[in-house]
Amino acid sequence: MAHASYDLVIAGGGLAGGLCALALHQRRPELRVAIVEPGERLGGNHLWSFFDSDIARRDRALIERLIVHRWDAYRVAFPNHRRRLAHPYNSIESERLDEVVRAAVPTDAIIRAAATDLCPTRVTLDTGERIEARAVLDARGGKAEGLDLGWQKFVGELLHIPQGHGLTEPIVMDATVDQSDGYRFVYCLPFNATHLFVEDTYYTDGPELDRERLSGLIADYAAQSGWQIAGRSRQEHGQLPVVMGGDFDRFWPAVDPVARAGARGGFFHPLTSYSLPDAVRFASWLADELPLDDLATATRARALAHWRRTRFERLLARMLFRAADPPERYRILQRFYGLSDALIARFYAGQSTVADRIRILAGKPPVSIGRALRVLKEAA
Repeated sequence: MAHASYDLVIAGGGLAGGLCALALHQRRPELRVAIVEPGERLGGNHLWSFFDSDIARRDRALIERLIVHRWDAYRVAFPNHRRRLAHPYNSIESERLDEVVRAAVPTDAIIRAAATDLCPTRVTLDTGERIEARAVLDARGGKAEGLDLGWQKFVGELLHIPQGHGLTEPIVMDATVDQSDGYRFVYCLPFNATHLFVEDTYYTDGPELDRERLSGLIADYAAQSGWQIAGRSRQEHGQLPVVMGGDFDRFWPAVDPVARAGARGGFFHPLTSYSLPDAVRFASWLADELPLDDLATATRARALAHWRRTRFERLLARMLFRAADPPERYRILQRFYGLSDALIARFYAGQSTVADRIRILAGKPPVSIGRALRVLKEAA
């Protein structure tokens, strides 16, 4: 049995798939676009945050309605360095993504099912049904074949603190916490005077995640901050890849006939695992160029260009994991946050200049010189 035919079927209703659907709705309203997503809610249970400088002005309209929280500045803290950066910061909640996408896409074009088999012009569902399309885009999440990975792992919880938490701006990194197991920081987003989203994040070699332990560390952090927790809600967790190297042709073989988006195509920052800026750029490009007749070739070419462009960021990821023992890894980020505001903004946006890269590597490294030189030699 087959569904009606579409111009594009997007397999996966997360951030990347949802933004593609929104961009096409805004700029190509004549197209018939469907989303295949097994979850009850598009976007799952996630928060995505970004700096104003991450998004091109022409693309702001794509995400403006998604923003739920906004602040004019953010802070970072390290054992030997604290700083406030006057860069506007924004957060999107998956509930809002779900609401906005459902308002844009016809109800019958959001198909709640799992995609079990994808072809360039057809998706087979776990129900046995088939959806025909002019093109298919796989946005179901990451693949790791051929990649040399570390991991960024986190648990986040929304804390209810009736007496108030006292924060008026986000703390994007508080690395004054224990560093014995590797680079670790706490991330705090003040949603209002009594509700604070707190996330415990750390970088390690393996993907294993002890959710109970990290939840306990959040409680410890709250207690040390003098916050009395009356309730917790909105727990989320994840294991995000940190890409140190690998073989792009193994990750995405040229013979693979299906187009990819999001983490499935490697469209994220190799060191920070930060995906929203690339997801916005990809969705904007898709709507403007609309290469539906050879979407796999076009998306793979875009992913290969991204891979080549982020070689420096993969070098920094190797430096973090291989040039420093776990308790000393924070020193690399502590030094980075001593650089200029503009350089930091360009780095997060994935738009570092050659001069930025030289500045990041200039001077005595904050880790073992011998090990740093070996990492640089490997990259040569």
